[in-house]
Amino acid sequence: MLAVTALTKSFATPDGPARVVDRIDFAVAEGECYALLGPSGCGKTTTLRCIAGLEPIDAGTIAIGGKVVSARDVFVPTHERAIGMVFQSYAIWPHFDVFVNVAYPLQVQRLRLGRQEIEARVMEVLALVGMADMARRPATRLSGGQQQRIALARAIVRRPALLLLDEPLSNLDARLREGMRKELSDLIARIGITALLVTHDQAEAFAMAQRLAVMNNGTIAQEGTPRDIYARPRDAFIARFLGAANVLRGRIAARSGAHATVRLAGGQGIEIATDIAEGEVELILRPEQLTILTAPADGAIAGKVLSSVFQGDSIEYGIDIGGGVVLRAIARPDLELARGTPVWVKPDDTGTVVFMVE
Repeated sequence: MLAVTALTKSFATPDGPARVVDRIDFAVAEGECYALLGPSGCGKTTTLRCIAGLEPIDAGTIAIGGKVVSARDVFVPTHERAIGMVFQSYAIWPHFDVFVNVAYPLQVQRLRLGRQEIEARVMEVLALVGMADMARRPATRLSGGQQQRIALARAIVRRPALLLLDEPLSNLDARLREGMRKELSDLIARIGITALLVTHDQAEAFAMAQRLAVMNNGTIAQEGTPRDIYARPRDAFIARFLGAANVLRGRIAARSGAHATVRLAGGQGIEIATDIAEGEVELILRPEQLTILTAPADGAIAGKVLSSVFQGDSIEYGIDIGGGVVLRAIARPDLELARGTPVWVKPDDTGTVVFMVE
């Protein structure tokens, strides 16, 4: 449904052109929700704006439904692309009621519809987003979550081939964001629309997308399913960006079969499964993959409790293992350890990711 090939985009700066998107390629299948995930300034929103026709491209091609809409000698205007878009700000018109806000795309499109068909379409999508009983409510009397639903209804009322979502939940508070994330994901799946989500929020991308691309410095650093990318990040940037990660640096000190002993900065050794034979390495240890023990055990790293944060269903501990290294580890809430308590941290061997340091 969407094919982006060698897409390149630069912007003028006082120091000359700055390349914001650098020859990226990706494709989104019909009915799939695909996410562009990355930090601010990585090029994800510029990519979305190019797909929407809000920015001309410098090189490459963009095709929607098999039709090229952007290329060096092709530019199809936004209103002629088969897209719907939900903006970060929602862009709800305060002087219109809910019905008029949603009906507007049908009233201004080239192929005009009759009044009865417009009303039927609007009420259909309002029912889909659970807002049918608020059709005549003034826009000024909508909550943040209701505005988000209206923005979505307006985006899909034209029955577009592709739905573009630009940080759609970032203006909501944390509790409402979690509920709307599931609601939006369920709705996209129910109507079977193809969607491209742009977000900096890992939880949002993981919950909504079947596949995603992590972007960094205008390029796609890694593409795959959320589970694969989280479990097997390609480099330390991706590992750090996808949630909390302990990044430890050390050197291969010895090998035994499929395992190696890595000597950490503080002098402690940790045994991990790796095929790296020698040299300096970085280890990625997820906090949830570390077990805190109160007695020594094979393969465990000695340390002492430096801090603790109660999180309701868990406790996050900071464990000082020496050499200026503090590990973050997640424990069950009934494991209460005072500051200074000696502990041993045992990594999940299968969950440790190892990178060579160049």
